[in-house]
Amino acid sequence: MADTATISFRTDPQVKQRAKELYESMGLDLSTALNMFLRQSLTDNGMPFRATRENPANLEARRQADAHDGVAFSSVDGLMKDLMDA
Repeated sequence: MADTATISFRTDPQVKQRAKELYESMGLDLSTALNMFLRQSLTDNGMPFRATRENPANLEARRQADAHDGVAFSSVDGLMKDLMDA
C-alpha cells in the first residue's frame, strides 16, 4: 500500500481545465501543483506564495537587456518621448 492519501474536492469544470493547462505549461500536473500548495502552506503556516509563470513580455525585455539589444537613446527627452508614445 502506498504512503499517500486521496483528497477529493469540487470545483468548476472550467476552472479545473484552465488550472490543468496552466500547470502543464509549467511542467506540472494538478496533483503535483496541489501538493506544492499544501506543503508550502504548512511551511508558511498559512496561505502560501503566489506561483506564476513568467510573463512573455518580461522574458523578452530581460533578453533584450542581457543582449544589449533594442533601442538606444541619446537624450532623456528622446527616451521620454518613446515611453509616452508607447
